[in-house]
Amino acid sequence: MTEQTPENAPGNPALLRGMTQRRYGRRDVLRLGGIAAAGLGLAACGVAGAGKKVSLTQAQRIAAAYWPKQHQHGVVNFANWPLYIDPDHETLKMFTQQTGINVHYSEVIQDDPSWFAKIDPIIRSGQPIGYDVMVVTDGFEFSDLVALQELTPLDQSMLKNFHKHAAPKFQRRSFDPGNTYSIPWASGSTGIAWNPKYVSGPITSINELWNPKYKGHVGMMSDIQEIGNFGLIKLGIDPESSTEADWRKAAQALKEQRQAGIVRQYYDQSYISALTQGNIWITMAWSGDIFQQNISAGTNLQFAVPQEGGNIWTDNMMIPKHAQNPVDAMKLMDWFYKPEIAALLTEGINYITAVPDARQIITTDAARAAGSKATTLQQVANSSLVWPSAETYRRLYNYVSVSGAHVDAYKSIFEPVVAG
Repeated sequence: MTEQTPENAPGNPALLRGMTQRRYGRRDVLRLGGIAAAGLGLAACGVAGAGKKVSLTQAQRIAAAYWPKQHQHGVVNFANWPLYIDPDHETLKMFTQQTGINVHYSEVIQDDPSWFAKIDPIIRSGQPIGYDVMVVTDGFEFSDLVALQELTPLDQSMLKNFHKHAAPKFQRRSFDPGNTYSIPWASGSTGIAWNPKYVSGPITSINELWNPKYKGHVGMMSDIQEIGNFGLIKLGIDPESSTEADWRKAAQALKEQRQAGIVRQYYDQSYISALTQGNIWITMAWSGDIFQQNISAGTNLQFAVPQEGGNIWTDNMMIPKHAQNPVDAMKLMDWFYKPEIAALLTEGINYITAVPDARQIITTDAARAAGSKATTLQQVANSSLVWPSAETYRRLYNYVSVSGAHVDAYKSIFEPVVAG
């Protein structure tokens, strides 16, 4: 278990932010700056030397040959992002009590590019990275890990809780068909937020981000995966099946928005402060940010997934190639799909869970709690930001799935939007 440090001590503002916000505030410097570009460059160069892409059928054959030879060892090493589990690690303690498997939990992932750059040469050399489970976001690095065959195909027979309790949206994901290499840890959505002091809602269309009446007061994200998706969605193009020609059309729409003076700034996590203070009135936003800001600051910021659609991102549990304790890792991954365990995790981090049955458990926990804890749990249980409706899920798109040379093409098209 992770020891408590000043950084994760109760009351630390970073901890309070991390409980419900996507971690861009801690990784933007890397992901959106020069180091991110270097990381993506490494990823692209790596995939260029990869072997022939493994088909779903081939991956299943690899799994069928691999898993019967593996055995439980009684230990699992888990690599995760900071502040991304229930604060007291009760979920891990309960796992050890029930299975006898000890969990060595480490908060060692700060961003996807630098994590990929660290583990890629180790896996290429045929060595274990020291972790049996790791959490990686869908996007560039996820695609590269798959293309480079640096992940272990999962044993689907050991994912009974997942197949029983995971919502359909999370069992059918375009970036990992058949959940061949991963299952979700937690998720969130990207939509539109607005400050009702300046914008009378409800906001229902993505076109409001291009509305001249908000000129100079619109916030857009500086993350090119996020903004690229929104450009495509505005044009009625499904990001998950888009082409390079589609990307160019979307980039042009985004450039026209910028050239018209509508965009005040392309933001990292700082958009939430700008929206609260009224520097921007309407913006692209992450659902968890709005949920936490309203709880912690008593604001009344509004959020919606536009009728044309928004983004869904997923942080995924996966097993790196050459892992030393893969059976123990599979058992831990499936453990988090027990509804009572998923409820504990969701109560701690407030992200979207893939387990809808956890909601009733949280509702029951709220009824049993008292004071501020009861209020917070009630808000978690009742928030549409934590529990999107089925209709909302139908309007949420995964990121464009690119790797290798396609990363360079994608970057060359959308980075000038933000840089300009």
